[in-house]
Amino acid sequence: MAGTDAGARLENLDALRGFALFGLFMVHMPELFELYWLAPVTDPFQRAVHDAVWLVFAGKSFALMALCFGTSFFILMQGGERRGQDFTARFVWRLALLAAMGLLHGLWYRGDILEVLAVMGLFLLPFHRVRSNRVLLAVAVVLLLQPLMLVQAVAGLAGAEWANRPPAYWDIRINPLYLSGSLWDTIRINVVEGHGQKWSFMFGSGRLSQILGLSLVGMVLGRTGFFARPEAFARMRIGGLLLSLAAAGALHYLRDPLAVLVPASEGMTMPRDRVWTMLGSLFDLAMMAVLLFGFLALYHGPGRRLLGLLAPAGRMTLSLYVAQSLVFVPVFYGYGLGLHASMTQLQAVAWGLVAFAAQLALAHLWFRHFLYGPLEWLWRAATWLDPRLPFRRRHATTPA
Repeated sequence: MAGTDAGARLENLDALRGFALFGLFMVHMPELFELYWLAPVTDPFQRAVHDAVWLVFAGKSFALMALCFGTSFFILMQGGERRGQDFTARFVWRLALLAAMGLLHGLWYRGDILEVLAVMGLFLLPFHRVRSNRVLLAVAVVLLLQPLMLVQAVAGLAGAEWANRPPAYWDIRINPLYLSGSLWDTIRINVVEGHGQKWSFMFGSGRLSQILGLSLVGMVLGRTGFFARPEAFARMRIGGLLLSLAAAGALHYLRDPLAVLVPASEGMTMPRDRVWTMLGSLFDLAMMAVLLFGFLALYHGPGRRLLGLLAPAGRMTLSLYVAQSLVFVPVFYGYGLGLHASMTQLQAVAWGLVAFAAQLALAHLWFRHFLYGPLEWLWRAATWLDPRLPFRRRHATTPA
């Protein structure tokens, strides 16, 4: 089984993770950290800006993060095996710590994904025992095809009453107190309403199935040395890019015509919607593959020096992800600057680019002096219950 040295950094994986973080941030900024949905834009130009960002990054960057999560899981488990240790219990504890950070972060920002990744990470553990990559990929394909939606569509066409009920997340509404309330109001809403709304959306939209499927794909990529031996996958990157471009184009233009082929009536609307949503999920996956293969083709080609600049951000993704909401939720929400009412989509995208450039500069400066991002160090030290874990770099000194 090919893999990588668990003690070595894979700069291409770090850079890809940094790119995924960039994409998430570029979605959150014009989304005004979820407040956009209270009053979506109607101006054609601003709507075009919003749609362009959504086309490229919405659902795709999140998927890339899930794939990287699966590869990181493999690296951690492989590292334990090379030390002659079973890392399973330690990984469960590591996920518990991540879930705790996600719960705290979710008090501030309803859209937190850390808790979701932590819970879904538990489902990876039994698959680590499966040695056949073909079996893992087969399970991943089934999960990525959204089997629960397919079952609901078929049952709905057969006349099942339960299958023609709208999913619960359709009734989710952004609480207007986010616009005018205090910090305490925001925390109270996120505890009482936000937590359940997040999980309702993740389940009903198929995100949970997608996260697990992509994490399994990430495991297989780690096992086969996709990141550790990039020279062996040069043709796969180009072939994957071309195929994913073709698939994304076909799904983009055929999604509506294909969904319309599903019979529908006044009392039987959900089968068509479920098929439409499944096709949308597949489009997101195809676009994610375009980003994955395109990024790595450039990284291992003419763009390595430029794209390699993202690697430090990928090494402290946890810290930067939390910091983004700590800074920008008060920028948009009522208890802070309240700029949700005045910032256009174009301005939000522009500020996002400037802010991420600043985060990237901070990450490069940070790693001149430190070995880990602040939350990464805390997470690692707590995982091993060892506060003596080195944090600062030891710079060599020249004798007088």
